[in-house]
Amino acid sequence: MKLNKTATALAIALAAFASQSALAQVKIGVVSSATGPTALVGIPQKNTVPLLPAKIGDLTIEYIPLDDASDPTASVTAVKKLISEQNVDAIIGPSGSPNAMGVIQFVADAGVPLLAPVGTAAVVTPMDDKKKWVFKTTQNDDIIATALVAHMVKSGVKTVGFIGVGDPYGENWYKVFSALADKNGMKIVANERFQRQDASVTGQSLKILSAKPDAVLVAAAGGPAVLPQTTLVEQGYKGQIYQTHGAALPDFLKLGGKKVEGTILAASLMLVLPEIADSHPSKRIASEYIAAYEKAHGTKPATFGANVFDAGLLLQQAIPAAAKVAKPGTKEFRAALRDSLEQTRELVGTQGIYNMSATDHSGFDERGRVLIAVRDGAWTLAK
Repeated sequence: MKLNKTATALAIALAAFASQSALAQVKIGVVSSATGPTALVGIPQKNTVPLLPAKIGDLTIEYIPLDDASDPTASVTAVKKLISEQNVDAIIGPSGSPNAMGVIQFVADAGVPLLAPVGTAAVVTPMDDKKKWVFKTTQNDDIIATALVAHMVKSGVKTVGFIGVGDPYGENWYKVFSALADKNGMKIVANERFQRQDASVTGQSLKILSAKPDAVLVAAAGGPAVLPQTTLVEQGYKGQIYQTHGAALPDFLKLGGKKVEGTILAASLMLVLPEIADSHPSKRIASEYIAAYEKAHGTKPATFGANVFDAGLLLQQAIPAAAKVAKPGTKEFRAALRDSLEQTRELVGTQGIYNMSATDHSGFDERGRVLIAVRDGAWTLAK
């Protein structure tokens, strides 16, 4: 009889432990564009998920990856599913700027923090009651644009042609760049748009050529960043071509070949890591991430994958503080997690140093970018 009572007590204890373990598990949704026009961005992000921390303190972490096929509507569907069916505590993604813009309303309504590895600053600016649930793991456009404009001024550029994707990424880039250009006495003589899935930009390129700008800035992310530049070169453009951090991936060099030689862009130090001083705080962790990715996948990652890795670092620091307030799986935990992310200070990531605040949910400063040139088919620090 005593044995039966002991067995019963043990069973109850085990059941209670199992229940507590289930409550202790943190669920993180990951939405990436592993297929479709944004796949060159989404694939390294999807591939980075297995490298994220599986345990943080005493909490086990479950990642639930979904592919939105680069479709903003599918992004919304995926986010709704993660919230309603999986009861996730946070979401990393989506990969594309328009995709991320489209899900802000839903994560805000549900009170679920979103760590967005996208280019456009519009996901976090201007700050409001909805965007306060979004944290951005890439450099804001103004940090990148300031470096590009400084190089243009130094090089004597007076007129610029602009061509960007016709979505939030391209539109915010034009907004930021045009203001800086005007402030520095440069005139934008051509302003063109194209869609990510377009197979030709001949018409837009001819309009830019006819304006005869000293330089051209292409604002696009992933594979689509290549097309405007190669088209301009094929049509005889001889001026300097600049790119945003959206072009910071190995496939830009592979797809563009000699036609992207001489390109200037500002982007993550990961592209030129051997040239970065050992004293830079991000060099060690960026090197470790690259090595882990290469071991897992047999190839070097694009910086877009590092944006997801940094999201994992942000969560790794924020989750323990949130867990002191409430249990995972509750709205109180998610709110505490949002508050904890906002308190991030001097967190070293692969891309730079994060300092979040109530008004800044990107947190990068100039330590989060370097000026880069394409020389002999490779990335190198611009001189």
